[in-house]
Amino acid sequence: MKINIPTKITLARIVLVVGLLIYLFVCQILGNLGQMPDVVLGNTGIHLTYLIACVVFVVAAATDAVDGYLARKWHQVTDLGKFLDPIADKMLVNSLLIFLCVPSSFASGQMTIPVFCVILMVLRDLVVDTMRFVAASKGEVVAANIFGKLKTVFQMVAIPVCLLNGFPFSYLGGPALYDGAHILVYLATLMSLVSGVIYVVQNRHVLKEKEAPHAEN
Repeated sequence: MKINIPTKITLARIVLVVGLLIYLFVCQILGNLGQMPDVVLGNTGIHLTYLIACVVFVVAAATDAVDGYLARKWHQVTDLGKFLDPIADKMLVNSLLIFLCVPSSFASGQMTIPVFCVILMVLRDLVVDTMRFVAASKGEVVAANIFGKLKTVFQMVAIPVCLLNGFPFSYLGGPALYDGAHILVYLATLMSLVSGVIYVVQNRHVLKEKEAPHAEN
């Protein structure tokens, strides 16, 4: 099977995410990697591992926009691409959300994301993806809503800010170091919940079983 360029970009994003997760897992297990230097931005230290993770995240997120644009421009939207793209997106976002809610074993002072926010966002994705699967099996399409798009925007901004330990809010000093980043996380959580409720309410009919036609005597 020949794989087109947009799908290859999607596969590259998956490989990039897997490589990043392996790297972060090793760093978390081997605390002696904590000897790596901090990078100072906005009067706060950013552990080099988190800076690397931020760069990889931004690059991977950029490929998400590129593969979709090329697939539409070159009319190369394929079933394989439609299957792999959401998997790559969820791997990228949800894995880093989970990583950021766990206190670091090698970078003291690194901010974390409230675990309940991560749980809510991951559960929302599970519910919506399940509804999309059921709808697809019935030949229907679950349309995106504006709150779902806002959720993605806030997540794509909040994750790099948290990886950078609050930068650029760290320029404000004091509590703003954490408050600004956490506000982005709370907004992402709120948009996630609102969009999830809208998905369920607007598409609840896909969960209903169709009644079999009654046989006429």
